[in-house]
Amino acid sequence: MTRSAISARMTRRSLLGGAAAAALLQGLAPNPAWATAGSEFSRDALIDMARDLASRAYKPRDMVPEDWQNLTYDQYRDIRFPRKNALWAGTDRSYEVDFFAPGLYFARATKIYSVESDMAEPVPFTLDNFNKGKLVPDLIKTAETLGYSGLRLRTDLGHPEFKTEFCVFQGASYFRAIGIGQTYGLSGRGLALRTGAPEGEEFPDFVKFWLEAPGSDQKNMVVHALMDSPSVTGAYRFDITPGPDCIMDVEATLFPRVELDNVGIGPLTSMFLFDETNRHRFDDFRPAVHDNDGLMMWNGNGEVIWRPLANPLQLQISSFVDNNPRGFGLMQRARELADYADLEALYHNRPGLWVEPKGDWGKGAVTLVEIPTAEEIYDNIVAYWRPAEPMQAGQQVDLAYRLTWGAEAPIQDKLPKVLNTAMGRKLFGEGRVVVIDFEDSPLFDDGPEAIDVHTRSPHVETSEGVLQRNPATGGLRLAFSFDPGERRHVELRAQLRKDGKKASEVWLYRWTA
Repeated sequence: MTRSAISARMTRRSLLGGAAAAALLQGLAPNPAWATAGSEFSRDALIDMARDLASRAYKPRDMVPEDWQNLTYDQYRDIRFPRKNALWAGTDRSYEVDFFAPGLYFARATKIYSVESDMAEPVPFTLDNFNKGKLVPDLIKTAETLGYSGLRLRTDLGHPEFKTEFCVFQGASYFRAIGIGQTYGLSGRGLALRTGAPEGEEFPDFVKFWLEAPGSDQKNMVVHALMDSPSVTGAYRFDITPGPDCIMDVEATLFPRVELDNVGIGPLTSMFLFDETNRHRFDDFRPAVHDNDGLMMWNGNGEVIWRPLANPLQLQISSFVDNNPRGFGLMQRARELADYADLEALYHNRPGLWVEPKGDWGKGAVTLVEIPTAEEIYDNIVAYWRPAEPMQAGQQVDLAYRLTWGAEAPIQDKLPKVLNTAMGRKLFGEGRVVVIDFEDSPLFDDGPEAIDVHTRSPHVETSEGVLQRNPATGGLRLAFSFDPGERRHVELRAQLRKDGKKASEVWLYRWTA
């Protein structure tokens, strides 16, 4: 992960909760400066735009003036936005949109358009729509035409006085969403390129957005985005429906400028610092710190897999080969405040994000990148689908998938899931002890003695597993041990069975020294 990506992560962590700056267009009142600048817009027109852009050499957008780039963190936070200036505020439309200011870590602005009756009008940037605090210096007025660094969606979600925010697009091709009552956590992205590669990662940008004006009773919101980078362009359509889970149906059409080998589809970006598998490395009052604690996969063979996340001492990349995956996601299973003891970050309230492919995704691998980190302000976890075959230059690639932001993965398989994983030194003898808690299930009604334990590793011998009823969860706890010896890493697998049939999801883990 590059320094610019880390900086953007720091800003998103601190600002997405509502303190970010934004410039807003009041209602739908016409502005003489742009009222005659309308043009027809459609999904097909956006695809043509992306195709044409890919046929030409990449040209980065202009940087904002230096005084905007040189804003300090506190100065940027002191540029605040009033709700009354939101796009469509004061109208009967079901959504309102706020617009974040450029500057600081967001050195290149994006253009945003409002679409009504298939006609697109630019949303003008004006510094006068900002509430600027005492810390904000005078800024160059020529920046008035620059655009924004992103946008935030709000709609009626039960608050008696105002529309509630639930989704943000800001920085590169990053976006976030939450279900009702949840706290912002992990991010989605339009596309991942060369993640974890020695030559460095490339971050495509959403350079323009088009917002379809919703009707008064419309439940969903449609956002279009044009993506651009040195290696690829893309046309994206997000059909977004908030609720207890926030659902996004995504259509993406990509046009590679060059052959794309290390490409990630449906990429997810999160943070994992520590839990009971590596708690000993951190001098912290909290028992765990993470946005998500595991990678969940539902593969093409119908097998559900849970891979607890790790914060390794060295970069590690894991590939789970598959054909037409049914879904994958970064999930948060530790759901009690006591699991974290953090009254501010509220990690127990953060969503998971599930990716459900539509159509034939073919052969490839769910890929997990785990990056070492010593602080929770950095994103260090990335997961995505990597196709087996490269995308060729000049090729048109059409993709569709559904994103579900919520507490649970929306899958049909109801096998008992893993609730928690803990590890530690073996008290008597050499080696490590692994403890896995499974949720309660009718499959366990006959007691632990009716369940068969399957543990194995391609690298070491594992001890015979011991099952006990856990009175705290009602489910079963599996404990086993292994001795890594001089090995630097060990792959482990465990699953419960009953009467020869699966009695739990599959647990996978990579232990590293």
